[in-house]
Amino acid sequence: MKPKKSQVTRRNFVKGTSLAAGGILLTPSLLTASPVFNKTKKLKLAVVGCGGRGTGAVSQALRADENVELVAMADAFSDRLEKAHSNLSKMFQTGKLKVKPSHKFVGFGSYKKAIDAADVVILTTPPGFRPQHFEYAVSQGKHVFMEKPLATDVAGIKKVLEAAKVAKAKKLNVVVGLQRHYQANYMETYNRIQKGDIGQIVSGQVYWNGAGVWVNPREASQTEMEYQMRNWYYFNWICGDHILEQHIHNIDVANWFIGGHPIKASGTGGREVRKGKDHGHIFDHHVVEFEYENGIIISSQCRHQPGTKTRVDESFQGTLGTAYTDGGGSARLKKYDGTSIYTHDNENDINPYQQEHNLLFKSIRNGEVISDAENGAISTMTAILGRMATYSGKEITWDEAMALEHKLVPDEDTLTFDSVPPITPDVNGNYPIPVPGKTKFI
Repeated sequence: MKPKKSQVTRRNFVKGTSLAAGGILLTPSLLTASPVFNKTKKLKLAVVGCGGRGTGAVSQALRADENVELVAMADAFSDRLEKAHSNLSKMFQTGKLKVKPSHKFVGFGSYKKAIDAADVVILTTPPGFRPQHFEYAVSQGKHVFMEKPLATDVAGIKKVLEAAKVAKAKKLNVVVGLQRHYQANYMETYNRIQKGDIGQIVSGQVYWNGAGVWVNPREASQTEMEYQMRNWYYFNWICGDHILEQHIHNIDVANWFIGGHPIKASGTGGREVRKGKDHGHIFDHHVVEFEYENGIIISSQCRHQPGTKTRVDESFQGTLGTAYTDGGGSARLKKYDGTSIYTHDNENDINPYQQEHNLLFKSIRNGEVISDAENGAISTMTAILGRMATYSGKEITWDEAMALEHKLVPDEDTLTFDSVPPITPDVNGNYPIPVPGKTKFI
């Protein structure tokens, strides 16, 4: 299976951005094509961000190509790095782990040394740091796998877009962990929608409703920065809220199938269950109406509330029929009279998490190019637009959002664990919660 190139309409998305405005300048030296690696050359791999997803991505990369070896690891915390190394050592006893003690890099800013040591880098830290890491990896001529979302603020989106242009110019492969683009049921549904099987999409519903995720209790010895870094999911500047961190998958499918991003969004949200100080300041539910060109409406829901209905899937209504997809491998297309157009059999489907790495390394070996970064940035920005709508309770257009001076994340290279985070608690330990009608776009 081969991933499809982004079909997203760019329109004004990159308006106002330029290569010269960011940290990367498109100089002649950067236009040199990346080297082609034959199948016998060892490819050196580095991982930046050694949590569960980073460990999983490394294991998939090492399985994707017989001549790949992990040579460097970086994380803010040594205990997390060592845990990942230990887990990988149990999985791979065939000499694929070549990480010397001197190539285990810990702390803020450690990403540079790990990236420098590799041909291919895996970027799996919390997403607030992704733009800075991606920009540096591209500047150093590295092939990249990076997890979604790609940023938490508009400034980060613009940085990713600029780096994506440079990556294309340098013929670097960039795969983004929006794995539905590499999953057979979604790819077949997309192809059938493009052929007109359900006519023109006029509306849809996308969901990521579940119980929620982990919480790490505060420890007395922690600085506020360390506490937030270890509980990054609950702080916007690092995570972006769960509308970005998880629901982006479903929002991305809507953009992909429609072939563009929304022109505006309005919505509502809040905290009904997760009200304690141990849940930072993000919402536990968001409901957004995205409006696309030609009046297409996508209703979006995401919820983290235990004891409620779990639903993670997408439905679309066309002028001739309907389509349903989910991450479990289902796809069903029907006419409005109930006649089946297509039902997907997922029995022999390849795990999409593995497939995205299989195709990344195949593309590197063959001198080909996969360029997922722009699409990943557009889907990330769509989720940010939704968050702006639910936090503020206002309608906001795409162009208004992109024009905002919106920067949540400090320069990582200036941070230490004694730094003051961008958001701090009050004297009672509570964080300021967004209030629709009062909060501005954040």
